[in-house]
Amino acid sequence: MSLSLIGSIAFALHLAGVLAAMHAVMHTRTAQGAFAWALGLILLPYFTLVPYLYLGRSHFIGYAKLQRLQRAHAARAPAAPTTASELPPPCARFGEVAAMLDRRFHPGQQLRLLVDGEATFAAIFEAIAQARECLLVQFFIFHDDGLGRRMQQALLERAAAGVKVCVLFDGIGSHALPAHYVEALQAGGVAIHPFATRRRHNRFQLNFRNHRKVVLVDGQRGFVGGLNVGDEYLGLKPPLAPWRDTHLELRGPALADLQRSFSEDWHWVTGEWPPQMEVAAASGDAHTMIASTGPADHQESCSLFFVGAIQAARKRLWLTSPYFVPDQAVMSALRLAVYRGVDVRILIPARPDHRMVFLASGLHAHKAVRAGIRMYRYQPGFIHQKVMLIDDDTAAVGSMNLDSRSFRLNFEISALNVDCAFAAEVEAMLQQDFARAIEVTPSDYLDAPYPLRLAMHVARLFDPVL
Repeated sequence: MSLSLIGSIAFALHLAGVLAAMHAVMHTRTAQGAFAWALGLILLPYFTLVPYLYLGRSHFIGYAKLQRLQRAHAARAPAAPTTASELPPPCARFGEVAAMLDRRFHPGQQLRLLVDGEATFAAIFEAIAQARECLLVQFFIFHDDGLGRRMQQALLERAAAGVKVCVLFDGIGSHALPAHYVEALQAGGVAIHPFATRRRHNRFQLNFRNHRKVVLVDGQRGFVGGLNVGDEYLGLKPPLAPWRDTHLELRGPALADLQRSFSEDWHWVTGEWPPQMEVAAASGDAHTMIASTGPADHQESCSLFFVGAIQAARKRLWLTSPYFVPDQAVMSALRLAVYRGVDVRILIPARPDHRMVFLASGLHAHKAVRAGIRMYRYQPGFIHQKVMLIDDDTAAVGSMNLDSRSFRLNFEISALNVDCAFAAEVEAMLQQDFARAIEVTPSDYLDAPYPLRLAMHVARLFDPVL
């Protein structure tokens, strides 16, 4: 290869790097992220151009535009209360969160806590078997394994019985799902589609994953939580077994917002609306708000959801997450909660499923401990649940992690429930989890070998995409 050709290629790469840097400066959400991308693209375009194609965009503009059209033209529930004074008294301290998300607290909810995979999928399969009109099913991951084939068969049986079945899975989360799995469902009358960042395939986009897990059956029963469809979620795949996770079954008017979330995702993917179900009333005592967040929102709604919930805590804040990579806003809210005298405890795994995130989490855990936050590492297996307990009356269960992907890049969903009886159940569950954990101390970091501590600090540089 001649020197002139090499020079031309180098010039073209640097020019492309400058143009990409201009795009990063204009469109990256945070100043730190924009600076990092711009510096790398200008100085080292040979190494950063390809990653920027896959990871650089931080706004999901197309979905945002469609979402506005959907809300303008589709029939919606009455406007949500926008001030704390309009909310039911037990929910008033979450007024800012409700206003930010434009969601309401629905009264009369029946809630059922589902601990681990066996209980979760037993309840989901039971509900699916009872479906008579419509099934809406959405998971981040489907695997073609024992549990995946059980789900496939259950959906095919309902479709054969005349039930309208709509299924969404994430195209990247389910990248290992073979085509024949999807084709068998389609041949059996199941409408199934991968969620993608564009309606046409975009091989250059790995961000904006749909991390939601939603099942809705005939408007009677709904499910939301942390589990996906795969044998590992039943604890059948070492070295992460036993797998610790939590899901939630809901009955009542909040199912309308679960349906709304699924419908918007379905409309984005297909251009059509799924069947709309009449939601049945329930006789429970809980108030529930469905928090749907994502990169199509005008602000970082998932991060703000955590900040608002943390600020509402007065006595206790217990959190569990498989990943602990908090942004500055969430970390500041946690620090302030400690200063208020709140019992702040966070449970994270002792085993990694993603090495880079695990390393960054270790450094953030050390800084949290120094700030007075009690950090624990769960010992028996991998803890994947996303649960939050606030004081004695509020608990959230959903798909939201404490990391930048959930805060800014993923579509997430959680149910925030105000009910003393349900919170007591969650408290008992978490007490058992903390009893199986070891508390993190400053020496965990300070006594670690220097290469490991260096690796933690290097991993932290990648916080915005972890």
